Amino acid sequence: MSARLSFILKTILLLGAIAMFWLGQYQSAVETLLILLITTLPVLLGKKFTVRIPHGFETLTVLFVFMSLFLGEVQSYYVRFWWWDLVLHSGAAFIMGVLGFLLVYVLNEKKEINLNLNRNFVALFAFMFAIGIGTLWEILEFSADQLLGLNMQKSGLVDTMWDLIVDVIGAFIISVLGWGYIKTREADSFLERWIEEFIEKNPRFFEKN
Repeated sequence: MSARLSFILKTILLLGAIAMFWLGQYQSAVETLLILLITTLPVLLGKKFTVRIPHGFETLTVLFVFMSLFLGEVQSYYVRFWWWDLVLHSGAAFIMGVLGFLLVYVLNEKKEINLNLNRNFVALFAFMFAIGIGTLWEILEFSADQLLGLNMQKSGLVDTMWDLIVDVIGAFIISVLGWGYIKTREADSFLERWIEEFIEKNPRFFEKN
C-alpha cells in the first residue's frame, strides 16, 4: 500500500509536469520536475549509502514533499489556505522526530556500539533532532528571502515563531510516542513495524563481528 501511494504521487507529478508544458506553463513544469526529482532522493541516498529505508517512512517523505512543494508552492496552497503551512510544519516535525528516534534507537540496539542509552535520552534526542532541523529550515527560508528575493517567511517574525511552535509540538508528540514504545514494546506500533523492517532490510548493521 505504501509503495503504491508513493508511485501514485510520483505519477501525478509527472503527468502534472507534462500538462504544464502542454499549457505553456514552463516555469511551473520545471519546478514540478524538480519536485519529482526530490521525491526520489530517499531511494537514491539509500542506494548510495547501501541503506534500505522502510517503505512507510519513504512514502511519508514523498507525501510531505508533494504537499509542501507541489501543492504548497506550485498550486499556491500556502496562499489559498492559511493553515497549510502549519499542517506541513507539524508533518515535518513528525518525520524528523521519527528519523531521529530511529537513528539513535537503532544505534542503541546495535551490539557493536556500546551506547546503552535509556529511553529518556532517546526520546530527548528525537525531540531535539526534530527541532534542530526545523530551526535550520527557518534559517534557509530567511536566507532565500534575503538573497533570492522570495517570500517564504510570509509575515516574517510571526510566521517564523508559529512555525517553530508547531515544530516543538510535533517533535514533542513523536518523542512521547517513542518513549512509550521503548517502555511497552507494543507489537502493533508503527515504530515497531518500521524498526523491524529496517533491521530486516539492513541485517549487516546488526551482525556480530
